[in-house]
Amino acid sequence: MTDLTFRSAGELANAVAAKEVSSVELLEHYLARVERLDPQVNAIVARDEEGARAAALAADRAVSRGESLGRLHGVPVTVKDSIEAAGMRTTGGSTRWGQHVSSGDAESVARLKNAGAIVFGKSNLPADARDWQTYNEIYGTTNNPWDPTRGPGGSSGGSAAALAAGLTGLELGGDTAGSIRVPAHFCGVYGLRPSYGIVPRHGSVSGHAPGTLAEFDMAVLGPLGRHADDLDLGLDVLAGADNERAPAWRLELPASRARTLREFRVAAWLDDPSCPVDSELVAIMQAALEAVRAEGAGVVEGPGPVGLDETMAVYQPLLMAQSGLIEPAESYAGLVKLAATEGAAGGFASEMTVRFRDWHALDERRQHSRRRWAEFFRDVDVLLCPVSPTAAFPHDHRPDPGWSVRTLRVNGVDRPYGEMLTWIAPSSVNYLPAAVAPVGTTRDGLPVGIQVIAPYLHDRTAVRFVQCLAEVIGGFRRPPKF
Repeated sequence: MTDLTFRSAGELANAVAAKEVSSVELLEHYLARVERLDPQVNAIVARDEEGARAAALAADRAVSRGESLGRLHGVPVTVKDSIEAAGMRTTGGSTRWGQHVSSGDAESVARLKNAGAIVFGKSNLPADARDWQTYNEIYGTTNNPWDPTRGPGGSSGGSAAALAAGLTGLELGGDTAGSIRVPAHFCGVYGLRPSYGIVPRHGSVSGHAPGTLAEFDMAVLGPLGRHADDLDLGLDVLAGADNERAPAWRLELPASRARTLREFRVAAWLDDPSCPVDSELVAIMQAALEAVRAEGAGVVEGPGPVGLDETMAVYQPLLMAQSGLIEPAESYAGLVKLAATEGAAGGFASEMTVRFRDWHALDERRQHSRRRWAEFFRDVDVLLCPVSPTAAFPHDHRPDPGWSVRTLRVNGVDRPYGEMLTWIAPSSVNYLPAAVAPVGTTRDGLPVGIQVIAPYLHDRTAVRFVQCLAEVIGGFRRPPKF
């Protein structure tokens, strides 16, 4: 069973289909690992063992009849605790709905189940999914399996930590401000932020009340896994028109623009004076780039078509405006008053209470940015860039609503905590797909991931690139104590 623990989700499904292991046995194996190892991590915060055992037994009976339930037949999986799963507590990390029990599945969870997955638990996240660290008043703090003194990233921190520790077969997370990509980078797993709009988000309670139907700008759901192939499989299962559009709409994502590294046209933007990246991370990413170049890929190095400063000038106010939607009514009323004052606090409040006219002007600037990125990708298939300026950093739970207290240590210098936004901004604000792949570890043994951005709706191009990269430099490595 130990050999099975760290296999890809597809390999686990094949093992169940071939009767190498039953779904019940596989589920019990992961549940036993959660019981034994999760106290070190605190990644899996809610479980439905009874329901999962019943589903696993049904999956095994289907195998005995020669039937296939789908691509994830019999595979135990977990989902971020902001995504509804029938009969399970869904808190979004918030005390506001800490006692909410889901009456139905989010569309994405239903798709996992329809593909045969056994959803047995929920993974931890920060309160309202609003941090790059994972802790909340309900379930406490999640630790990084590589170093328990450090966080696993956020907001899908429990998702990435559970995968790295070998506690689940596949994970479903969400990403607006790096919430899939940062945890994948910090924990040494794979993650995919899909193109905006191709995976239904109905049933997500990230910061808003259960049952909310309105879409959130830039917010997506996507898969995390231990292997590059898990992103491809997850995309196949999750992507498609939502239930209301399904009668008429179809999603046919184009095939990857290239099949081998030699065929890829690669741009690399590994550092920038606007948001310096720790030199150790740059060196690790540069080594991966040289491996890509050695395989014959065409590589150009330099900034993307829209600079980081210009990107942040659009992305941050759009993100803050959305963040204002999450605030409770009393808190929002206070922000409206604060916005009328002068100084940094007033400016921060103004962004969170932006008028629709001003939001629309920002969106117009965003659409021009998207046009420039589309032109850039006429000559380039993927852009490689960092996920964040640093590897996983130590826990720091000091209250910091305006990102003025916490700092990041980069090249021996303290940098603003808000710079965690910068490198994830181009993909988020421009609706672009971005995959993260592990490419090495620091001297302290911390994972380093690289971000692979592809053109809008060319998710398969990003996924295929990380699959090719894994063939050349290797992929997931298990943390030493797991």
